[in-house]
Amino acid sequence: MNSNLAYQEEVREELIGGEVVAMSPRPTFNHNRVASRIFRAFDNYLDGGPCTAIADGTDLYLTEEDRFVPDMMVVCDRDKIRKDGVHGAPDLVAEVLSPGTAKNDRMHKKVVYGACGVREYWLVDPENRTIEQHLLQNGRLELHTVYVSYSEEELNRMTEQERASVETHFKCSLYDDFDIALDEIFSGLLP
Repeated sequence: MNSNLAYQEEVREELIGGEVVAMSPRPTFNHNRVASRIFRAFDNYLDGGPCTAIADGTDLYLTEEDRFVPDMMVVCDRDKIRKDGVHGAPDLVAEVLSPGTAKNDRMHKKVVYGACGVREYWLVDPENRTIEQHLLQNGRLELHTVYVSYSEEELNRMTEQERASVETHFKCSLYDDFDIALDEIFSGLLP
């Protein structure tokens, strides 16, 4: 065993449906870049207000069988924030998809987030440069829209009419005056 601390990896875990599930200990560059940009956008926007953005690494306690570590969350009820993590549903959760976690993010976690009252849920795919926005309706998170950040090459292949209909910004449903440029989230990713 290598005793050099630089080579030892911290094993990150989530509790999903009562089972301990190891998370990928080292997210990719693209995953980190997208997650940090989403956090930074919310952190800057929410600065000084009642809500707070919380970056990856904080435990989220939702049920006896479900403890997740979202890539980013927004919490407006600060009584839910404790030293060991967030206890109760955040107002918004963003999960950046990875091949090893996408199934849990799309299925079990989405169901639990909805049942616990998360108002808005984003599934962010760095590979395809998309953000799926799910909104809470009757105790379930339902797909509201999918935002796509097109490359210059893709835009050049579109007709003028198609390009005119492309959304380059998206809005969070929680805040009327907060919109985010898709390029702000997805620029600089590695191919």
